Amino acid sequence: MATPPSTQGAPAGSGAPEAIHRRRWAILVVLMFSVLVVVLDNSILNVAMKTIASPKPTGLGATQSQLEWAINSYTLVFAGLLFTAGILGDRIGRKKVLLAGMAVFGVGSVLAAFSGSPGELIGFRALMGLGAAFVMPATLAILVNVFEREEQAKAIGIWVAAVGLAIAIGPITGGLLLEHFWWGSVFFVNVPIVIAGLIAMVVLVPDSRDPAPGRVDPLGVLLSVVGLVLLVYGIIKGGQLADFTDAQVLGSIAAGLAVLALFVVHEKRSDHPAIDVGYFRNPAFSAAIAAVALVFFALMGVTFFMVFYTQSVRGYSALESGLLILPLAVAQLIFAPRARLVVERFGARAVCTCGMLLVAAAMSGFLLLGVDTPIVVLEVLFFAQGAGMAHIMPPVTTGIMQALPRQKAGSGSALNNTFRQVGGALGVAVLGSVLSTAYRDRIGDTLAAVPGLPDSVQRSAGESVEATMGVAEKLGPKGQALVGPAQDAFVHAMHITALGSAGVAVLGALVVLAFLPGKEGSGPAPDDGRPQSREEASADR
Repeated sequence: MATPPSTQGAPAGSGAPEAIHRRRWAILVVLMFSVLVVVLDNSILNVAMKTIASPKPTGLGATQSQLEWAINSYTLVFAGLLFTAGILGDRIGRKKVLLAGMAVFGVGSVLAAFSGSPGELIGFRALMGLGAAFVMPATLAILVNVFEREEQAKAIGIWVAAVGLAIAIGPITGGLLLEHFWWGSVFFVNVPIVIAGLIAMVVLVPDSRDPAPGRVDPLGVLLSVVGLVLLVYGIIKGGQLADFTDAQVLGSIAAGLAVLALFVVHEKRSDHPAIDVGYFRNPAFSAAIAAVALVFFALMGVTFFMVFYTQSVRGYSALESGLLILPLAVAQLIFAPRARLVVERFGARAVCTCGMLLVAAAMSGFLLLGVDTPIVVLEVLFFAQGAGMAHIMPPVTTGIMQALPRQKAGSGSALNNTFRQVGGALGVAVLGSVLSTAYRDRIGDTLAAVPGLPDSVQRSAGESVEATMGVAEKLGPKGQALVGPAQDAFVHAMHITALGSAGVAVLGALVVLAFLPGKEGSGPAPDDGRPQSREEASADR
């Protein structure tokens, strides 16, 4: 629909057509599956890395660098185009953008499943990232336009729970598929979900867009894409090299920040900006955006090193490692849809601050983990982390979406997802570098003491616990002496990284404590085009 649909025939007090209002929960289910398949795809791929690295026909014989770019090509395109996708949804229609994004994602999944080389896989993963970039902002924007203000917090809580569930069940799904099918099944599994989703979207999901989008701002769009791509590329490269002082890394990050600064200047001066940067003058809006980035910085960094702890140190299989993350998803499923009730009683500031501190406590709790710590300790920590996140993401996401006019919902959703993606990429890159450096410093003397081990092998073996274990296996019985020190060195590095994650979470707590509104500041938004209640919308009509 090119314009907001008429409410003719709807009951008095209705802010949307009655037919749409009645099926709003069915629409939410469709949107949840759209988010689920996009987020699940990236977490499912991590489990398949070892198989894809195997020689043909078992895998593709991909090198470590090629495996990294199979993940990063998706992230780079996804993060770089999120903002543009949100703007296009506001302009041409969110349903159209969502359908196109799902279709591109489905086609990319089929092509990736049948890739004949690592290069093809990297390219098709980029195509999947293109589709995903158009799916994520559209789902949240449609949600805000389907649900009235009084129900948005509940709906967003359920939407957030779907994201948490996808992160947790990805490794489980990947492990199950790889036990019974070929490596490409981790991509091909998306196809039936995409087909069912497309049919449900055509039947159930209404279209919406900005009724007065104004002129196009092509320079602003171009600057946002270039700036985000350069920034994210520099972050990814720094993580790969474990060196953020490298000239290529610094140059890319600096160029990205410079282009984004130019984007802000251009938007402030433009009479038809792609996004009104004046919204960032609102401390509550900026704090909510910062909270999203910081919590995902901490989450993705921890998720990164936990895979190595459970598999390389504790000896669990990929499937078992995935199952161990379930408490995090269960906590989000329990608490995220109910977070609004706590916010109504105590206010967003108190709830989000406590949520951040709970996440920080869970991160600090990883210091309790050793080579033979009872695994139930890890499960309790994951549950606490999930509970903390469940009381952060719904309130801050609701705050972001309700701070913008409803007709700009696509741009608001894109901002939310862009900062989440950049924060997550930074978490993996920065905390991954901390983990790698701490591990290398700890294991270096042990590797140097191995008789006859060349310097080049010592350097490669010191890159990660997996690399050390690989060298130990090649050395045979003599290499068994490396296993214990490697595990101890990794646990030491994990403790340092966990403290870094906890520090980031504490910083997030200070930000939300200082700038998010308290209970007294959570009343109705002023009449400025923001989402209204059904009664307010009816009065306007």
